[in-house]
Amino acid sequence: MGTEQGRIEHYPVAIVGAGPTGMTAALLLARYGIECLVLDRWEKVYPQPRAVHLDDEVYRILADLGLGDAFAGISRPGRGLRLVDSAIATLAEFDRDPARMPHGFPPANMFDQPDLEVLLRSRLASTAGVRMRGGCEVLDVANTPEHARVRYFAAEASETRTVTANFVLGCDGANSVVRASIGARMRDLGLEQRWLVVDIATDADLGQWDGVHQVCDRERAATYMRIGAARYRWEFRLRDDESADQFATLDAIEPLLSPWLREVSDPHLTLIRSAGYTFRAQVVDRWRDRRIFLLGDAAHLTPPFIGQGMGAGLRDAQNLIWKLVAVLGAALPDAALDSYRTEREPHVRSMIALAVAIGWAMTCGATTRTLACKWVWPVLGRVRGLEAKLTDSATPRLTRSMFVARRAFRPLDLAGSLCPNYLVEGGRRVDDIAAGRFLFVATAPISRQQRTELDRRGAAVLAVSASSELGEWLRRGRASAAIVRPDNTVLAASRSVSSLHTRVPSCPTLSTAPADRGRTGPQTEVLRRQHHSQAAESSARARSAGQESV
Repeated sequence: MGTEQGRIEHYPVAIVGAGPTGMTAALLLARYGIECLVLDRWEKVYPQPRAVHLDDEVYRILADLGLGDAFAGISRPGRGLRLVDSAIATLAEFDRDPARMPHGFPPANMFDQPDLEVLLRSRLASTAGVRMRGGCEVLDVANTPEHARVRYFAAEASETRTVTANFVLGCDGANSVVRASIGARMRDLGLEQRWLVVDIATDADLGQWDGVHQVCDRERAATYMRIGAARYRWEFRLRDDESADQFATLDAIEPLLSPWLREVSDPHLTLIRSAGYTFRAQVVDRWRDRRIFLLGDAAHLTPPFIGQGMGAGLRDAQNLIWKLVAVLGAALPDAALDSYRTEREPHVRSMIALAVAIGWAMTCGATTRTLACKWVWPVLGRVRGLEAKLTDSATPRLTRSMFVARRAFRPLDLAGSLCPNYLVEGGRRVDDIAAGRFLFVATAPISRQQRTELDRRGAAVLAVSASSELGEWLRRGRASAAIVRPDNTVLAASRSVSSLHTRVPSCPTLSTAPADRGRTGPQTEVLRRQHHSQAAESSARARSAGQESV
């Protein structure tokens, strides 16, 4: 959207923060032809390594954006998890089955976050309707009667600017300006620890088992993982009398690394980064204030012990965007957006609780194999679902909401779970057929009238045999049909097609194809006309108040 002299810019959606969460949200919006503006303080990708793991559910989101092959080129499948003592002796090993890929991707994947952000920024640059502006410090965000307003300082022009939007997404991290602007606060969930994070490059093979090592030692809990062909990550818990500054050089760090280097005569280590972090477990008390939403680290912080921090933000974006698009297109009421918090908060809390439990087991374990078996394993056994999580990448089902029709006392009910991304006839996967729409999948016969009704509601229809992988999935859920949402989550499942097919929401906007480069999508054109007069009124008010507009 071009800027006109004396007029405040207006976008359907403004996104604050161009990390993985913000960029994913922008690309998801672009699939539906919704124009957005992305503001970020950095001109280029922040170079320091941070997140290093995502699971197959999150990989699936990247693939849905057309980045699956590109991500495969910068990532390394993770083998599993090994619990070790302070001497790196194995206490237990949880090896993942490489052949089990219900979503079509490895269940654990190691990568370097700057590499992923380069992929995302490159895709943003070639995507119609996404405007990216770096070097912008957002000053505040506020709701007005007509829209939301974002004020930011543009470093290149050395001036303060204002933009309005139907909705604003705060994806600006742990120190979120958006969160502060709406008066939201973080609630502590019971873990705060200081850790040293070390990234090392070396062409030497360290000869270690090719999976994540968790050191269960109350004196020096640690994590080791291989990130790439020549990249390694260590995390060490700092003692009360230590600071990260004490480990700023390779000479100071090498004693911590020595247990992993015993078999390497000359590793030629290069220190990429050594930094102190405080691992926190927190969830925000308000996920939404009218037109303003919080996503990613702005809404929740998790210790890294199960590698779900960055992935949680991408799940936020996937959950919210299809609903936002439907509301923008008047296919759903504004109240539908309340389901974002209803669904995401319990899921986030569950994953944080899991990470806290594993962190507790690591740091409150013991220094010998005997004591570790005495203390660590009882902890693992008492935490519901914890041991399963160590071998299965599946995350918990979403709770009941406007878009999750879970039935009481039905533990096998598919509602709230992810539909697997299995191969179907023709060599395509489920996601290729659904393509951002609601999907109606069934083993029971679908009549012509029922199919016509599903078509009218904009849903994709997939009939499968009872013996197929999807058919077996339905059978295990004691169903013969299911409604799958655009974010791959099951809305409802039933043994009866006739009782289910009319429950598919009518969301025609969800089938809009991404606009070609250089054009805006049809939804944006409608919204532009709707808000042209509002933007003009806002500009007039700003000028009368002596404010500078762009």
